[in-house]
Amino acid sequence: MLTHAELKAKILQNSTVRTEYERLNREEFAILDEMLAARRTAGLSQAQVAERMGTKAPAVARLESALASGKHSPSIDTLRKYAAALGKRVEVHFV
Repeated sequence: MLTHAELKAKILQNSTVRTEYERLNREEFAILDEMLAARRTAGLSQAQVAERMGTKAPAVARLESALASGKHSPSIDTLRKYAAALGKRVEVHFV
């Protein structure tokens, strides 16, 4: 039985899969960069954002780290709550 890391390494040997994986990661990192920049601009800590979202600081930390790791994609509803806590809104565009 392969571990997750071994399976990932094996599947990423396929150039088509690797290209798509890298594209998806770039998009998620771009979202994370925007989220962190907005939080910095608002001058808020994770704990303050969590309070405004009606949750706990570890949940905000998990949200931000999930995007960094690519292990989980947050729901649009979660992104809306995060954005609202920063006085922002979420826009999704297809290009």
